[in-house]
Amino acid sequence: MAALSNSLVRCAVVALLGLGLSACGSSADTRGNGDIAGNGRNPEELVLATVPDESSSSVQTEYEPLAKLLERETGRKVRVEKATTYASVIEGQRAGKIDIAMHGPLSYVAARRSGVALTPVAAQVEAKGDSSGYRSYAIVKRGSKLDRVADFKGRKICFVDPTSTSGYLYPMAGLQKAGVKEKDLQPVMAGGHDASALAVRSGQCDGGFAYDAMVDKLLVERGSAKAGDFEVIWKSEQIPGSPLTVSDELAPELKKKIVETFRNKANADYLEQQGFCEGEGCKIDGYWGFVPTDDADFESVRDVCRLVGEEQCVADQ
Repeated sequence: MAALSNSLVRCAVVALLGLGLSACGSSADTRGNGDIAGNGRNPEELVLATVPDESSSSVQTEYEPLAKLLERETGRKVRVEKATTYASVIEGQRAGKIDIAMHGPLSYVAARRSGVALTPVAAQVEAKGDSSGYRSYAIVKRGSKLDRVADFKGRKICFVDPTSTSGYLYPMAGLQKAGVKEKDLQPVMAGGHDASALAVRSGQCDGGFAYDAMVDKLLVERGSAKAGDFEVIWKSEQIPGSPLTVSDELAPELKKKIVETFRNKANADYLEQQGFCEGEGCKIDGYWGFVPTDDADFESVRDVCRLVGEEQCVADQ
């Protein structure tokens, strides 16, 4: 899938995000002062955008403790925006309407490749002391006669979305290694990891892909599936944890405060200690918190992009 380049498309996806782009093609920001070419943007209000997990009903509530922490550390107001696609996040950052954003690994490297000025600073971990990262699973319904991804050839197979790292990119690499090309499949883009897995469970797809936690626990915890409903027939290599990014166009001192906050304080223990929340309410998207990351951590994603020919995330040579 080629990276977005048409200015009208960019304007449309930013409008979908609801960030109020005042003029197509303009990156001017009216939330504060500062000169991008000199001291950088220094907005009075910071916008944090995220594409939430399928179960998230209220991003504002989920991110409220983190937003309060950022407000205290930066002295700025913080507005959390829910985006429906990573494409809209990329274009919002390009237009200067998003200052901080959660990305998937694929959307991050695609954004960098397309010229968006951003830096990955932290990645989420489920528990204190964990390393960031996860895996893609190929799944079939319990009792299926398909027991390897090579058996997906000629079948109706559910993916998540062409911009999904674990729901499309790594699965395509796994299929390619097994001698299966996309043209050999009947691909279905389910739109979410839960939707992909549940389509397999219901028989709408013969097999499918979703990230590990969705299959291992989340669907069961939500009551959407039972333990043992799926058989995992393939696991990807470890995928780098989804990065939180900060705009490089922000004033250096402001950016430094944001980076330090996420790397050192944005975790459930600190948030509860400081009185921003209590217990499970201190977890963001179910994660304990953030650990440092940088661009080098995502070179393996670029390697997979090269393998499957995904030009959207391979740096120009």
